[in-house]
Amino acid sequence: METTKRLAASEVILLFPAVLFMTALVVRYLGPSQDEPAHSAQQVVMWYAGRQWTLWVLLIALPLTVLVTGCATLLRRRDALLIATTSIAGVILAIVGMHMMAN
Repeated sequence: METTKRLAASEVILLFPAVLFMTALVVRYLGPSQDEPAHSAQQVVMWYAGRQWTLWVLLIALPLTVLVTGCATLLRRRDALLIATTSIAGVILAIVGMHMMAN
């Protein structure tokens, strides 16, 4: 059980950059552009967009790692946090994949 909790915590850490980016995308459209949260969110989005490696590593490679390790672990044991992190990784990859296909 302790190993599962460590793995789940690792997956949360690996997902953080992608979740931060997705949250920033939503927040920047919620308020006016002069609003501090929207401005900060725009800066986060522009930081990711300005570096090509961030798109591949932080938005594809890390969530894909979480998805693969989560699925492999879920075959052996069930854990609510592992199910949540694996599902979030799948959703992030689906959003990124649909965006890549649209462009």
